[in-house]
Amino acid sequence: MRQTELSLSKSERKLVESFRSKGEHMAREFNRAHILSALDRKIPEAQIMAVLGVGRTAIWRTRAAYLECGLEYALRDVERPGQPKRYGAPEEAQVTALACSSPPQGAKRWTVDLLTQAARRHPQMRQISRESIRRLLKKPPQTLAQADVVHWQPDRRVSKAHVRCAGIVRTAL
Repeated sequence: MRQTELSLSKSERKLVESFRSKGEHMAREFNRAHILSALDRKIPEAQIMAVLGVGRTAIWRTRAAYLECGLEYALRDVERPGQPKRYGAPEEAQVTALACSSPPQGAKRWTVDLLTQAARRHPQMRQISRESIRRLLKKPPQTLAQADVVHWQPDRRVSKAHVRCAGIVRTAL
C-alpha cells in the first residue's frame, strides 16, 4: 500500500511529543497526535490501525488535514455547531408564562404533562414533546433573568427556574 510522505519539522515533532505527553486533550486529539508521529516515522498504515485501533479513514483525514492546513488544524477538533434549537425565545416565553399561570380546573399545580397538553393547543407548538417542555423549564442558572422579573400573580412567587426577562414575556397564554 502506497503512502503519501509526511515529514514533520523539528519544532512540529517537539509539539506533537509534548501534546502526547500531557493529559489535557480528548481521545480523538491524542489519536491524531499518535497518527502524525507514526506517519512521520514511516510506520505503515496497517500497523498504525492495529496498534491504535483506528480506521484507515482516520489516518487519511489526519494526514490530509496536516498537509492542507498544518499541524494545529490536524490535531484539534473543529467546533461542532450541534442541532439548531427547535423552539426559540417566544415559545420558551409562552411555556414559562403558562407555567406561571393558574393550573387548569381539577389540578392543584402544573405538571409537565399538563403543560405539554396546554402548550400543544397553540399552533406553533403542536408537535412539542414532554421532554422539550421539561428542558425549557429547567434552564441552567446563567440563563436566568436577574432583573425585570415578571410575576403573573402578585401573591404567587415564581421559582428561579421559571423566570424570564420582562421584554420577552408579553402575553400570558
